[in-house]
Amino acid sequence: MRLVTTLKVIHLLIAIVLTFVVLLQSAKESGVQGTVAGGAESLFGKNRARTLDATLSRITAISAVAFIVTSVVLTILLR
Repeated sequence: MRLVTTLKVIHLLIAIVLTFVVLLQSAKESGVQGTVAGGAESLFGKNRARTLDATLSRITAISAVAFIVTSVVLTILLR
């Protein structure tokens, strides 16, 4: 019972982190203007791996996987 309560708290914290990280990400530009601007940035050496957007993207992916894993584990334990 204590394990389930702990997993529920962790699951809730992951959900909150995931929500905030998704809201912090900047919107992607679409259309021809976004394509030209994106191409120019990569042409002139803007390293996306070191930007805030890349960090937020990694945190989003990690927290999404953690959310799915905790959801499955909680489902199995609560049967």
